[in-house]
Amino acid sequence: MNSNEIVRYLGKPSSAFSRNDLVKFIMDNNYEMINFRFVGGDGRLKTLNFIISSREELERILSAGERVDGSSIFPYVGAASSDLYVIPRYGTAYVNPFSSIPAVDLLCTYYTNEGEPFWGSPGNILAKAHTVFKEKTGLSIEAMAELEFYIISEKVDLYPNPTQKGYSGSTPFIKWEKLRCEAMKLITQAGGRIRYGHSEVGYVSLDDVDIEQHEIEFSLGPIEDAADQIVLAKWILRSLAYRYGVTVSFVPKIIMDLAGNGLHIHTKLMREDQNIMLRGDELSAEAKKVIAGLLSLAPSLCAFGNTVPVSYMRMVPNQEAPTNVCWGDRNRSVLVRLPLSGKNVHEMVRKANPGDRGGIPCVKHRQTIEFRAPDGSANIHLLLAGMAVAARIGLEMNDALELAENLYIEENIFSKSFGEKRKNLPQLPGSCKESADRILENREEYQRHGVFPSYMLDAVAQSLMDFGDEELSRRIRDDKDTLREIANRFLHCS
Repeated sequence: MNSNEIVRYLGKPSSAFSRNDLVKFIMDNNYEMINFRFVGGDGRLKTLNFIISSREELERILSAGERVDGSSIFPYVGAASSDLYVIPRYGTAYVNPFSSIPAVDLLCTYYTNEGEPFWGSPGNILAKAHTVFKEKTGLSIEAMAELEFYIISEKVDLYPNPTQKGYSGSTPFIKWEKLRCEAMKLITQAGGRIRYGHSEVGYVSLDDVDIEQHEIEFSLGPIEDAADQIVLAKWILRSLAYRYGVTVSFVPKIIMDLAGNGLHIHTKLMREDQNIMLRGDELSAEAKKVIAGLLSLAPSLCAFGNTVPVSYMRMVPNQEAPTNVCWGDRNRSVLVRLPLSGKNVHEMVRKANPGDRGGIPCVKHRQTIEFRAPDGSANIHLLLAGMAVAARIGLEMNDALELAENLYIEENIFSKSFGEKRKNLPQLPGSCKESADRILENREEYQRHGVFPSYMLDAVAQSLMDFGDEELSRRIRDDKDTLREIANRFLHCS
C-alpha cells in the first residue's frame, strides 16, 4: 500500500534504505539521473543534478556527496570559507515525478570540510534543538503542519462560489480540487504522510482572476520529518501549478477581506511511544508547561514564523488569526488552541454504522497543541527548532503552570464583552521590525546549549529589519489596492 515506488520495489521501509538498496533500484529500473535536494537560507529546496554514466559513478555520488558554495546559499557564510558538503540521506529517496529524465531524488544534510555538521543550516539547527530537548527532558516531540495556500487562476464564470465561502467545497463550485488531490498523491509518493486535504474559506472572484484557498494537513511524525515534508510539499505544489499554468502562493495575506494563509503547527509530547498530553481526561502538567513555554517565547517565534511585512496584515482582530498571547480549548481566536482529541471517535463510528458487526477498534487519543501564529512565509525548520526551544524552556520554568493558568481564555477574545480584558493580554508583534527586536531580546534562550548560532539570529533579525515596515500595517490597513500591490511582491515567499 505504500505510495513510494522505492519502498514497494525493495519491500522495506524507507528508514531501512542502504546505499546498496538504492543502487539496486536505480540499476534494475534504468534510472538515468540523481538529484540532490537541500534547503537553502531562504527555506526553499536547492538542487544538484547528476547524470548516471556508470555503476561506479552512481556509487561515488551516493558515497561521497558533493561540494556546494555555501556563500551563495546562506547570507551569513563568507566567500573565503564557503565550501560545504551536501551528503544524501538514503531514507529520503523518492522517484522525481516531474523530471523528463527518469530520476531519483534525495534530501541532503550539510557538513563542513572538517566532516562536522554545518550548524548554520536550518535542518541541522532543528536536529540540534530536538536532540537537546530529548537530552534535557527525556521526552521527544512529534509535529505536523496545516499547509494553506492560494491557487490563482484565470477567471471562470461557470458555477461561481460565494466570496469567503470556500470551506470544504466540492467541484464544480471549487475549481482546483483536482490539482490539490494530484499534489497530495505526489507528496505521498515522495514520502510525505498526509491526513487529508480540503478547500479553505478564502475564495474571491476578481475582475481578472479567481483566488481559491486550499489546505493540506499532514500526519504527526518526528519533528525533523515534519519540516522536510513541508519544504517538499511546497516544491511539489509549485511544480504542479507550473504544469497547470496557474500560480500557487503561500503568501500570508493578499486581499484585506480574504482569509490569510496560516501554517498552524500541531505538536505532541512523547515518552517512548506514548502520547503524554493527557492524564486521564485532563490536560497533563507537561502539556501545560509546554504551552507556557510557547506563550513566553511567542513574540520572538514570529521572527521564524511570520517573515514578511504582509504577515502582519493577517494577524488582525476578527480574522481567526491571533493577535494576543493566550490559549484555550477549541477556541480559534487564541494563539495556542487545544483541538479535539478524538478519544471517543470509535463510539461515534459505532452509532453511525449500527449494522457493522465486525467491531470498531478503539482509537488512541490524538491530543495535540496547535500553535496558530505562523503563516505561509515561515522558515519551517527554524520555526520548529524555535518551538522545540520554547517547549524545553516551558518544562524548565518554575512558574510555568501559573503562567498557563493566567493566560487561559474561555471566550472569543474579539467579542465586545472581552474588550477590556483583551487590553491586558500580551501582544504579538505588529511588524517584521518588532519581531526582529523580540528575537534579539530573547537570543540567550535560543543560543543556550548551542542550538541557534549567534550569527544565524543576527542574520534573521537583519533580514526582518531590512523591510523597514514599522508603520506599514497602520498605514495601509484600509488601503486594499496598496495591500495587494505589496502582497504581490511576496507572492513567492519561502
